[in-house]
Amino acid sequence: MTLLRSVPRDLYAAAAAVLLVAAAILVGRNVYTYDDLIVGWPPLLGRWDPHLGPGTPAAVLTAVAAVAYGPAVAARLPWRALLPAAWGAAMAWTWSLALIDGWERGIAGRLTTSQEYLSVIDRWRDVPATLRDFNGHILLHSPDNWPAHVAGHPPGATLTYVLLDRIGLGGGGWAGVWTITVGATACVAVLVTVRALAGERLARRAAPFLVLAPAAVWMGTSADGYFAAVAAWAVALLALTVTGRSLWWAAGSGLLFGLTCYLSYGLTLFAVIGAAVLLLGRHGVRERPLLFVPLLAGMAVVPVAFTLAGFDWWEAYHLLVERYYEGAAGVRPYAYWVWANLACTVLITGLATAAGLRRAGGLLARRRGGAVTGEDIRLALLVAAGLLALLVADLSGMSKAETERIWLPFALWLLPACAFLGRPRAWLAAQAVLALLLNHLVATGW
Repeated sequence: MTLLRSVPRDLYAAAAAVLLVAAAILVGRNVYTYDDLIVGWPPLLGRWDPHLGPGTPAAVLTAVAAVAYGPAVAARLPWRALLPAAWGAAMAWTWSLALIDGWERGIAGRLTTSQEYLSVIDRWRDVPATLRDFNGHILLHSPDNWPAHVAGHPPGATLTYVLLDRIGLGGGGWAGVWTITVGATACVAVLVTVRALAGERLARRAAPFLVLAPAAVWMGTSADGYFAAVAAWAVALLALTVTGRSLWWAAGSGLLFGLTCYLSYGLTLFAVIGAAVLLLGRHGVRERPLLFVPLLAGMAVVPVAFTLAGFDWWEAYHLLVERYYEGAAGVRPYAYWVWANLACTVLITGLATAAGLRRAGGLLARRRGGAVTGEDIRLALLVAAGLLALLVADLSGMSKAETERIWLPFALWLLPACAFLGRPRAWLAAQAVLALLLNHLVATGW
């Protein structure tokens, strides 16, 4: 089947995604109340707030340039130049979207609210003592309980911003700069992975979609964007290792996988994507089974360091589950969120990704056909692993609402499916319009 013949089916997939979002909005607003869902604009955590801002002109110009020139530049630019160009373009897109809400509301004030990490910086003067006592403040009824985001993550998340403060980069502005700058590298990590496992042709086709993702609305400046980048680089370094690079890359991958688990409990599901990388690179694994030595050694570093410092990850996780159901999760209905979460995923990955996933599924269904290339199948399998991790997170019930930010690390691995699409400029335009509408019409929050 040619690319052009698949276009009507792509549109059907996009239409189905639109209907899912529409259903989530209508049901969320008419069947449930705010007290049921505890979100202001279901299925998103936010409120209806049409507005323009200082970032509006830059966001529009960035979108127009990316749509008009992105596919051609991605196809022709030397690979070593494409990676920094993608990082720069992703930062431009994320910064301009964030600044639609202005410097204070869009960037500097994001991580300083009462539920965020910077609100507890003063309680970390003695880091070892705070780590030893961290679990004693997770439950709602515990003395001086941690704010929601601090309690909801291992201390590696908060400690990142504590360390920034210690080196003189304190306050919401620097925290926002760090989060956007690091978070924007996630698209580069995904590109590196796709090229290593599925070839440069598909990586180049995916590049504009990774840059212009609607997810950028939440990548700036939710800490989950930073988490997404750490997890993505863990996968990228593993992909480089299994395709012949130095075993030191395996040690770096393991180190980052370990750190990922101490940034967010739910990102242990990245083991699914890591397993897919090992499967796709199984020939390299068979040739160099010793790669597991530096991989596992690196993976142990962060857990051992935190454990020796007195933090018990398993105890903290069980306390978090209890805290989770003490709060909003005890009210939010699973029957709504188990599918409305997927509507949030549509909003952060866009209609192009819905169409791309349809194509990826079709490739896997007819993988034995002669018209399907091995590179296409490998990319489809990588995307399927990302989708599987996301679906497991959904079914767990530990992500009821706010998945537009919580699932950013998983969503990035769905975006490469757009490499299978024809007419990339049209689909890129749809991605850009969705992001611009979301950022201009809804005051997003977390």
